[in-house]
Amino acid sequence: MNISELDLDRGFFQLTMPYRWQYWIGWVIGIIMIVAGILVNPIISLLGLLFVGLCSPGSLEADLHKVRQAAPQPEDLEKEALEKGFSIDSWWMGRTSYAPTTDPSDWILTAPGPTTWNENQYLPHGDGTPLPEHPVNVGTPRPATVSTYGITMILFVIGICIGAWWAVENSTPEEDLSFLPYVALGVGVIWTLIGYFRYKMQRQMADTPTSLVRSVAVGNPELVGQVRPSKSGVLRVVVDGHPNRVIPNCVHYHWSYEVKIRERTTNSEGKTETREYWRTIREDDGSVPFILNDGTGGILVKPSTFKRTDMGQYLKRWESNHADSLKKELGMEFAARLFTGGNVIKHRWTVYALRVGNPVYLVGTTRSRPQEELQNEGLDGTLQNTLLEVVGEDAPGVKATLQRGTELANLGRMRSSFEVMMIPLCLTIGGLIISLMNL
Repeated sequence: MNISELDLDRGFFQLTMPYRWQYWIGWVIGIIMIVAGILVNPIISLLGLLFVGLCSPGSLEADLHKVRQAAPQPEDLEKEALEKGFSIDSWWMGRTSYAPTTDPSDWILTAPGPTTWNENQYLPHGDGTPLPEHPVNVGTPRPATVSTYGITMILFVIGICIGAWWAVENSTPEEDLSFLPYVALGVGVIWTLIGYFRYKMQRQMADTPTSLVRSVAVGNPELVGQVRPSKSGVLRVVVDGHPNRVIPNCVHYHWSYEVKIRERTTNSEGKTETREYWRTIREDDGSVPFILNDGTGGILVKPSTFKRTDMGQYLKRWESNHADSLKKELGMEFAARLFTGGNVIKHRWTVYALRVGNPVYLVGTTRSRPQEELQNEGLDGTLQNTLLEVVGEDAPGVKATLQRGTELANLGRMRSSFEVMMIPLCLTIGGLIISLMNL
């Protein structure tokens, strides 16, 4: 599929189906639960609707994935990528690693590889035209007002409201289910608040015109481009200090180390209950300044100044049945027993990163660079974009944000304003009405 064949304005309704096998499994399970619930118990159908909705992608996401597959990246850019998929690092120790095979934040159209980059990353790339995936070339996508997600979640909300009302009306004094409408109201309020902030960020991304680096001025621009190395170099991230967990060529990263704890408790009836959960033990993050090059030129970005960053899905994850050393294993087991009364049964390290060659989207504040920095880099100010830098400072009505992926990739994953705001609001209103009816 070619991007020119794709209608980026999805109109009112779009039937969406999963494009990743994990979501297909959830989707099929959800359909089975819906059918089974009709025959057995409506509550099962409600859970099935939730499964189908959450496993349904945005109205553009699946088609953009097809375009991404049809537009392979240059070999020199592919060499910089991590090996995808699942691997068994040690069968005896139960050590595995996994790098996701699909990345919704990756380039959709072909991006320039390192061998074609200028030595001076501030210069325009090639003929100086914007990169193929720049918004001036592809436009701004608009998701369908209602998709599969919207239909299933509307039915889910209606079912929850009717179910809460019916349960209260038919409950006995001993059961006392009068709390259910308040639960629906509480969930609706939280869901609406989350939707509101998502809506604000989506509107900012969709409504803010994208600037070109060569003509950017002091202010609060939206920029889209490719991550290129600056004079500060790049980071070689060693996750939790282990030499086998290394991610090269990073400009911004975050990793975490978690353990899975299993607790066994005995309830008042003498029955043993088992609970498993993940607990974060330690984490770290870091960054170095990088160059955002959109084809028309490059500009310095300081990621450490951004409070809102989104690096997409994790880059790689390692799991093991044991800690890195016997000393750490014994120490972790002792701490788990002392503070939780449980056992450590699994260890997990997860890393998120923005790397050289990745697509990047940002809204920030451009300001003049210190003269000392320009002199240290040997810049004479001939290019206007070398005199400025981008930092993550908010402005009235503008929230600074840094995201992995282009505007096309980020908006392509998003849902419509109706699905993000109105559906949660319907649950809030429904919960409020039922709560008032039972006063």
